[in-house]
Amino acid sequence: MAKNSRFEKIYSQGTMTVTEIWVDKVTGVNYVFHQNGYAGGMTPLLGRDGQPVISPVVNPYNE
Repeated sequence: MAKNSRFEKIYSQGTMTVTEIWVDKVTGVNYVFHQNGYAGGMTPLLGRDGQPVISPVVNPYNE
């Protein structure tokens, strides 16, 4: 993966059925990706209040 990619995988579970959490390093929005076989999808991760989970963003491309 590129050094300055916009998204960072912060969690991964499974091999055939995969669930991952990705963070957009520019906006801080967390996304859930789920894959089962050849099918998969991604959606924003929502908290109990129904709002997107947002992580703090610190200098996203200054690594």
